[in-house]
Amino acid sequence: MKKILLCCVIVLAVVGMAKSVPDKKAHKKAMMEAVKEYVDEEAAERGLGNGILSDLGKGIVNKTIEVALNSKLEVDNYLIFNTTHVQLGEETKTLSLGILGHVFTFDKQMLRDALEASAKEKAEKKSERKAAKEASKEARKLEKQLKKEERKREKEARKEEKRKKKEEREKQKNMKKGVKKLKKMFDN
Repeated sequence: MKKILLCCVIVLAVVGMAKSVPDKKAHKKAMMEAVKEYVDEEAAERGLGNGILSDLGKGIVNKTIEVALNSKLEVDNYLIFNTTHVQLGEETKTLSLGILGHVFTFDKQMLRDALEASAKEKAEKKSERKAAKEASKEARKLEKQLKKEERKREKEARKEEKRKKKEEREKQKNMKKGVKKLKKMFDN
């Protein structure tokens, strides 16, 4: 009887825990609160205070992170708890753990690392786009140069062909003159 009662208690506990697992929205809310706290602390550390520009900057950072979370945040459910993670480059970072209706978020160093990695990734993409644009520009320039050289060769070939035709006509003309002279000589 004790085993059955113990099994029932375990099953009820597991069911209760499974029902109390926070959803993705709760994870995002907890993370955004942690981000806001982190941004406020960073602004205070750097002496930015609570001015209009500071508030605007904080708002931009918060909105950027919120957009990133909306697009990159993934939830892994494990029945009695869940975790969230994001892919940063080739590395996967676990951001939070949800259990019993509560979300435990990442530490500040992880947030700092994630923000730096995100900024680095953005800079690398910008650099790649710039390099691709330069390569494309160089390719167009080279293509234009090749076409110009091709037109020049074609023009020279046409000139050479005209010169050869002219020489051929001159030869034929000279031959006709020579034939006429010979004819005159034989006729006389």
